[in-house]
Amino acid sequence: MRAFRLLWSMHRWVGVSIGVAMLVTATTGFLLLKKKDWEWMQPPVTVGQPGPIATLKPLQDVYAAVFALGLPEFRVEADIARLDFRPLQGVHKLVSRHHQLEVQVCATTLRVSEPRRRMSDWIEQIHDGSWFGEIAHVAIAPIAAAGLLFLSLSGYFMWLWPKLRARQRLVQGDR
Repeated sequence: MRAFRLLWSMHRWVGVSIGVAMLVTATTGFLLLKKKDWEWMQPPVTVGQPGPIATLKPLQDVYAAVFALGLPEFRVEADIARLDFRPLQGVHKLVSRHHQLEVQVCATTLRVSEPRRRMSDWIEQIHDGSWFGEIAHVAIAPIAAAGLLFLSLSGYFMWLWPKLRARQRLVQGDR
């Protein structure tokens, strides 16, 4: 019975210790699952002009179309954090390293969408701990994940153990 009480105590204190981290992770995880459903988190993909692959403009022209907007977040290639190509929509999505700004460019006409904020990138940084600094991302997040694994396993064990003990007593009483 001592081992069970020790496990119960450890389970409680690990839960208290990582509770806030798990609450933040669960909340941001839910938001990230729903990011495509809410425009305030991630702009919807615009539909570009369909056409054969030969009509796709080269990336240097895509960059030039975005730089021509004169946005401080998109001045040079180093300002671009990510470039996604969506072939089914015929759209390039360019995301800035600054202020989570996104611009979408039609791959064939170079028509540029209105710049929009991507809150999903900021929420993802909170989710993985990188927003809080390198130590949170590299050390605290893995510790919290290990703590969650411990809580899951110990919780199931503490739930199952009394049931197994009761069954054992019942079987021994039948003899």
